[in-house]
Amino acid sequence: MPRNKLQAAHLEGNADEVEAAFYDALRRADIEQLMACWADEDEIVCVHPGGPRVVGAAAIRATFEAMFANGSIRARPQQLRKLESVGSCVHHLIEQVEVLTPQGPREAWVIATNVYHRTAQGWRLVAHHASPGTPGELQEVSLAPQILH
Repeated sequence: MPRNKLQAAHLEGNADEVEAAFYDALRRADIEQLMACWADEDEIVCVHPGGPRVVGAAAIRATFEAMFANGSIRARPQQLRKLESVGSCVHHLIEQVEVLTPQGPREAWVIATNVYHRTAQGWRLVAHHASPGTPGELQEVSLAPQILH
């Protein structure tokens, strides 16, 4: 299957499929596929760990191009939690990221929120917010739901 048709096939489904295409694009340093995951809106936003708020497709593209200049981003989503509605979907997750250090590859943890909207082009990413985490972040803090009568 030609690459552009492969990209389109990943983006015609639900938010889960767009998210899979987004993380695949990070692992392959594929800026075209990565940007195809984003909505065509002026106010899309991305926050990288420890970085500023980046608004708009051109600015988001520039930040990922700069990161890809150093190679791909090996991020594996884990511990996904979802909030879904008819027109939007919010994914909260932990990203396990391989970071190259002078001592060799190391694991890093990132706490991320990805927000998807249903658009005329299908489900698309409108916000990616990532914060630095620690291995302790894998231990989720959550209270048992209370039953209201």
